[in-house]
Amino acid sequence: MPEIGIYARVSTTDQDPQRQLDELRTFAQDTYDDPEIHEYADIISGTETDRGDEYQRLRGDIEDGHLDTIVVHELSRLSRLGAGEIHEFLEFCLSHETGIRDLEVGLEISLEDDLVDRAVSQLIAGVMGDLARVEHKQKLRRIQSGIDAAKAAGRWTGRPPAGFDIEDGYLRINADEFLTVRRALERVEQGYTYPEAADGTPVAESTLRSLYDDRRDLYFYGEATDDRLQAAVQQLNPLEEPDIPSETTLPEQEIRTIVRDEIRRHQQ
Repeated sequence: MPEIGIYARVSTTDQDPQRQLDELRTFAQDTYDDPEIHEYADIISGTETDRGDEYQRLRGDIEDGHLDTIVVHELSRLSRLGAGEIHEFLEFCLSHETGIRDLEVGLEISLEDDLVDRAVSQLIAGVMGDLARVEHKQKLRRIQSGIDAAKAAGRWTGRPPAGFDIEDGYLRINADEFLTVRRALERVEQGYTYPEAADGTPVAESTLRSLYDDRRDLYFYGEATDDRLQAAVQQLNPLEEPDIPSETTLPEQEIRTIVRDEIRRHQQ
């Protein structure tokens, strides 16, 4: 009974490696006689060079002699784990008496091949890895070029900041949400803890902390170094002076009640 390892790798959490695993499993069952199949799957961003946990587990099982052959959907994808990774992985498998098969192009490197066949197969696999790296870099450049062009045109790429929406690619102020964030930030300035300031609002504590550190002036004074944010917040100007008293004699609970009432009033 051959021990077959199938390895799948996808680039983002928006993708599911199950399709790759299903194809690899079907191939292994059709190709080998009553195989024992071991599955490994990683979800790693296309911009990362880290070796995934499942990839490390795969290497561990190869090193321990548990696998006879590794089947991957595209051997070239291993190159995205780092420059030269595909070459090193091939050597690693063969040194531990494990064969490799690529489902996409049908490349097979077997222990039964003579040295010349192995050398040719490794050369082909190496070229595949080099081409994959070039293609990946070109793709990243195209993506970045598109982002730069959108920014130059005043369009917003990615998720909008709290208190803003995106309409036709441009930032637009969401007055209710913006003022809710502003009041939560005012409470931080008044001495409330982040959990206290976020309490009763839809703003997460972590978001509030980040906004306070990076964009406090945007919500208090409508000031931003990013022209797109500056243009969007103009829709709400002039902003009232932020409610940041230097001292207060009001009990804390009364202050919290006042702030909550103000938030509800602006949300209605």
